[in-house]
Amino acid sequence: MSQEERASGSEEELDRRHAEKMAKKKAARDKIVASKTEERGLLMVHTGKGKGKTTAAMGLAMRCIGHGFKVGIVQFVKGAWHTGERDILARFPDLCVIRAMGEGFTWDTQDRQRDIAAARQAWDTAKAMIADSSYRMVILDELNIVLRYGYLELDDILATLSARPRDLHVVVTGRNAKEELIEAADLVTEMAMIKHPFRSGVKAQAGVEF
Repeated sequence: MSQEERASGSEEELDRRHAEKMAKKKAARDKIVASKTEERGLLMVHTGKGKGKTTAAMGLAMRCIGHGFKVGIVQFVKGAWHTGERDILARFPDLCVIRAMGEGFTWDTQDRQRDIAAARQAWDTAKAMIADSSYRMVILDELNIVLRYGYLELDDILATLSARPRDLHVVVTGRNAKEELIEAADLVTEMAMIKHPFRSGVKAQAGVEF
C-alpha cells in the first residue's frame, strides 16, 4: 500500500470516528432538549465591568421585534445620549416603545436630588410597562447603576419583578448588580473586561459605543 493510500485510509478512519462521536453527542443533546418543556418569562441580568451589556439587551429587543413581539425599553441613565440603536428601534413604533429618561451619569448632572427624581420617574414608567400585558419584553437599561447609588428601593424592584406577568421577559443591565437581584434572576451574564481601547486613548465612537 502506498503512502497516499495509507493516508487516505487514515482520513477515512478519522472521519468515521468523528461521525460516531458526533452522533452520540447529538443523541445526548436531543435527550436533554426533549426534557426541557417549561416556557415562561425570564428575568435576565447583564452585569460586569466589560463592554456589551446594553448592546446585548438591544440585540434581544431586535430579536423580539423580529418575532412580532412588543418590547418596552426604559433607559435610566443614557437619556442624554443620542444612540444608533434608538434610531433603529424607533422605526418600529408599534413593536418598540423607548423611554430614555436618564439625564446622564451622576458626574454629569452633579445633582443627587435631580438624579433621584429622574430614577423614580423612570421606575414608574417601567412598572407601568411591566403591568401592561401587551409587552413581551421590558428592558431596564442601567437600572443596576441607580440601585448602586441607592436612588430606588431594592425591595420595591424585587417585589415588582417577582409579581410580573408569567410570560414577560425582563432584562436588567448595568455594572454591580445587587446580589439579591442576581439570586432572583433566571439568567445572569457577567461581561468581563480583558482590554478596552479607552485605556489606550481611544474615545467613544459612533457605531461602537453609541
